[in-house]
Amino acid sequence: MAILGFFNKLKVTRCVTAGIYVDGEQFGELKIPGWDVTVKAEKGDVIDVFLFLDNEEELVATMRKPLAMPGEVALLKVSGVESMGALLDWGMPKLLLVPTSEQQQKMVRGFSYVVYVHFDPKSRRITGSTKLEKYLSIAPGDLRLKQEVSLTICDESDLGYRAVINNTGLGFVYNNDLFQKLKIGQKVTGYVKNIREDGRVDLYLQKPGFEKIGDLGDQIIARLRTVGGFLAVTDKSPAEEIYQLFNTSKKNFKKAIGGLYKKGLVHLEDTGIRLVKK
Repeated sequence: MAILGFFNKLKVTRCVTAGIYVDGEQFGELKIPGWDVTVKAEKGDVIDVFLFLDNEEELVATMRKPLAMPGEVALLKVSGVESMGALLDWGMPKLLLVPTSEQQQKMVRGFSYVVYVHFDPKSRRITGSTKLEKYLSIAPGDLRLKQEVSLTICDESDLGYRAVINNTGLGFVYNNDLFQKLKIGQKVTGYVKNIREDGRVDLYLQKPGFEKIGDLGDQIIARLRTVGGFLAVTDKSPAEEIYQLFNTSKKNFKKAIGGLYKKGLVHLEDTGIRLVKK
């Protein structure tokens, strides 16, 4: 049985100049227009087809992949605003509706927002919402300290950035744990720094602890070997310069080169780091 809001494996029944037709099972034969056919298909082929109801409740069949599947978040741009809500470009042949009642703030044409895409089993339609806390937990469970997670940056405050964790929960990255400028909608890898008593989650954007320091030490040695044994960077270099070179904080960099020095692998000079020749 074909399912709305998902990709379905459907058989091609015929090919025409303007597209192809597939067996939509309980929905009957469905046409996929030529501009929605993303790979070559012949009669009898089984292909992945995404099915959904548009804002007029007409069934749409396409081979395109949306910018966000139901249950995911993404930064989407408003293409138009109507009385029923805002219409967003989500990479599909029909625009995504964010009803007025699902807008955290009034959406404006031409602006982009982090949107949670969801499938409503009652209406059988896919819609969006910027009311993230309605669908995502502010105290997500099943997380452990130092766990690697996928993040989508969703908003900014004076203290830092709020982020969506694995498309299921919300967490926070504080400014004093940041060593790079973030953008709303940006997708990055993060790590669980702290789980508070109320279940709320604090996040890092770099691997914490000694495992990270060990990895960084290997990176420094590899870079030294690549550039001839000397790098004009020290623990007094600007944090931005260190981050550009090694994607890490100044604090972690100092720990890493200190560890290399104790092992006798590098000399620490006034103007940089020199690889010890063996």
